[in-house]
Amino acid sequence: MEKVIRNALHSIGDQTPIESMKQVSGGDINQSYYIRTNKQPYFIKGNEGVPSHFFKVEADGLERIQKTRTIQVPQVHYYDEPENGEKGVLVMDWIQQGAQASPEELGRNLALMHKETADQYGLGHSTFVGELDQPNDWKTSWLEYYRDYRLAPQLHLAIQNGRASAKRRSKLEALLEKLDQWIPEKPEASLLHGDLWGGNWMSDAEGRPYLIDPSVLYGDHAFELAFTELFGGFPSSFYKAYEQTFPLPSNYEEVKPLYQLFYLLVHLNMFGESYGSSVDRILNHYTD
Repeated sequence: MEKVIRNALHSIGDQTPIESMKQVSGGDINQSYYIRTNKQPYFIKGNEGVPSHFFKVEADGLERIQKTRTIQVPQVHYYDEPENGEKGVLVMDWIQQGAQASPEELGRNLALMHKETADQYGLGHSTFVGELDQPNDWKTSWLEYYRDYRLAPQLHLAIQNGRASAKRRSKLEALLEKLDQWIPEKPEASLLHGDLWGGNWMSDAEGRPYLIDPSVLYGDHAFELAFTELFGGFPSSFYKAYEQTFPLPSNYEEVKPLYQLFYLLVHLNMFGESYGSSVDRILNHYTD
């Protein structure tokens, strides 16, 4: 990996000596490194055997967020598009952590980011949720997008993985048939981070909030907020500041479990039956 890192740095014009190279924590999927050259420090993710667009889609997501000028993200310097099992890296600025960002600032800035909109839902190319491929084509209907590109693929994967019992499969198929009772057809198509839990934001040395590890799409902003509530990590002041800037729909509490269902199905498919009871609880609520 060191050779791949050196080649990446040379490709962006940093041929100064590497002063420090150490592996750091940075998620379960990639190897992550702190690299300091004579020029500057970097945060570098590395992997091998991943699809060629694996790093490209993360870089694209970070750049889309950065262009909104609403919330900080790491600057992307370089990414590989590895093929045939080759090693590849994603090179970004190292964000020196320091003072904790205020939850209110995070909430306001996220709401402002969500006010950046598109004319359709999705993105136009596939992305990833964890290591799972995420279909992300454009759709003119949010209802169709959420049904066909979010819930249905996870159902099919659960069937393949043996994690959809006959009862669970029947209830999920029944829910998909009547999803239009709750999921809106034409909400604003907000730019969403797409994987916003407590581990995917951080603070820099000045206490400014940063978003990291996006899986972006354009969709209902309530979808994003529902996930922030699923595993905790966001205090009440975050939600208060968010709603002062971009109010949630009046039916948010009713639709929230349906939006959380997608992420629970992802966790079911990635980590197993420990998430099955949470999936079944939502299915029972909407189909019994």
